Amino acid sequence: MSQKYIKSKNNNSHNAKTYGKYYAKPVYDEKFVETDEIADFIQTQATLKRSDIKAALDELGAAMKHFLGMGQKIRLAGIGIFKVGFSSIGVSKAEDCTASTITSRRILFQPETERIVTGSGEKNGKVVQKYVNTKTLVKDVTFEELHENQYGAGGNNSNASSGSNGSGSNTSTGGNSGGTGTVTPSTGGGDNGGNGGSGDNNGGGNNTGDNN
Repeated sequence: MSQKYIKSKNNNSHNAKTYGKYYAKPVYDEKFVETDEIADFIQTQATLKRSDIKAALDELGAAMKHFLGMGQKIRLAGIGIFKVGFSSIGVSKAEDCTASTITSRRILFQPETERIVTGSGEKNGKVVQKYVNTKTLVKDVTFEELHENQYGAGGNNSNASSGSNGSGSNTSTGGNSGGTGTVTPSTGGGDNGGNGGSGDNNGGGNNTGDNN
């Protein structure tokens, strides 16, 4: 299996550098992988009963809600770090900057990364390793192009991301997202061709809690 993508032309003339260029845009299945399916997979990788796995997964959300409500950062091995972020309205006086100025809350997610050695070289007369940092969850992902006859008319078989920009996917981890409805591919292509934002920064507020 692989992550599917389609070729998308950027028709946004406001950016001369990216206008008219083609970019790879991710395409997702309409079907979500639900908790039951994850439990079935884990059962094939471990000696636990499916019912025990399912029960643990069902309680994971409640456990995360508990610790996030205490202002704690949560690190799940092999996945990453979760923490609370929020936006607030700017005020002129420090004494007016209270909890009432906070306009939205969201979950911030920082994926776990690994350092992978890619080779070695010489620096200042010493042999040093060359390496890259890669995100654990996606380091083994491969990519496969979907052609028009595979994709289907009107995007009925899969969902295409509508928030990619020319330098890569512009994903959001924040709240106030618009649900899970079907998203059809955008003709806007590479440079912010779609509606990738999640509306986290309401009322022109400032984002906080973005750094570990």
